[in-house]
Amino acid sequence: MVNITYVDVLRLATSIPYANQLATIANASTDHISFISYSDTFAKNILGPHASQELIIQTPWVAFHEAGVYNHVTGKLYATSNWAGSFSNPVNVTAIDISNNNTIESIRYPNVNEANGGAAFYPVGTPVNSSEGQGIVFCDEGDFTNPSQLTLVDPSTGTGKVLINNFQGKNFSSINDVEQHYHTGDLWFTDARYGYWQYFRPEPVIRPQVYRFSPKTGVVQAVADDFIAPNGIEFSPDFKYVYVTDTGSHTFPKKDNLTDPATIYRFDVTNDGKRLHNRQVFAYSAYGFPDGIHTDTEGNVYSGCGDGVQVWNPEGELIGKFAVANGGVNNFAFVPGGMYIFNADKLFKVTLKAEGRTVKRDFALGSAKGYKGHR
Repeated sequence: MVNITYVDVLRLATSIPYANQLATIANASTDHISFISYSDTFAKNILGPHASQELIIQTPWVAFHEAGVYNHVTGKLYATSNWAGSFSNPVNVTAIDISNNNTIESIRYPNVNEANGGAAFYPVGTPVNSSEGQGIVFCDEGDFTNPSQLTLVDPSTGTGKVLINNFQGKNFSSINDVEQHYHTGDLWFTDARYGYWQYFRPEPVIRPQVYRFSPKTGVVQAVADDFIAPNGIEFSPDFKYVYVTDTGSHTFPKKDNLTDPATIYRFDVTNDGKRLHNRQVFAYSAYGFPDGIHTDTEGNVYSGCGDGVQVWNPEGELIGKFAVANGGVNNFAFVPGGMYIFNADKLFKVTLKAEGRTVKRDFALGSAKGYKGHR
């Protein structure tokens, strides 16, 4: 049993002091997660009757920043650390053995220089309930020597193969996040300027955009722009929509502009699974900015924000928060029965009724809702 704070939404609409009171609750503790419900559906359908939370581990470095990808063969969840401001201490990958007391180890892979986002990768034709051929695609932000690129890693062998590192000769600015379309096998990824803003990449020579890349054919297309910082990317469970977060309110250190985007945009995916249209504002975060983003099997949308993981229903209405003090959440990962939440040097686990869109596929548990296999 967990304590849930139920929000009086009508009162919230007319009371800034009440909003501040809720913020105080969200920041009450740095060693546990607070559950804040803006709708009955959050407690009933997301948390469920057996919800729980625990602090798994705290590390002496920022081990739990981005990615959050499970691998069948190793049985581990992979996160990436944050840029620590030194090329002598590059971004590393943290492997979390979720079936063995959550023990962790730091790893460096070839052709992965400054890792950020990541996604499970399945070759086209892989059966839905099989781990055959599964790897991890890491977004390598690059540095002053190495290009920004997508690298396919086999964590069981420690090998890494570059999939793409340019758009018609122009290197990407700082590839941020990636997701695979189950039907086509294509990789959809975002390219922001965080390497430049954090002083480990050269000045950009290309627009901040969203791309679709076919690993099978090599075809790459820019599919969306008009962002300051396209960041997290995710599909709806039926693959009819793509969600892209714009974290443009956060650029150079200590130069945040709260009037710039902290916004999730939703796009319709064309019937052939190759293009986007009908851009809409889906949601806006008043606390920090929406970074990593995932959906559950019912189409609810979750994103790591400045006060924790915020949850919206498919209509874009805020229904609840997993509030995390001291920096909020950059990313998180669904697992069977719950999720792991990344809070810089802290790793939390929560048990939930809701199930992540990728869980059945990534954990080889059978057909997920909306999934019909590769075409």
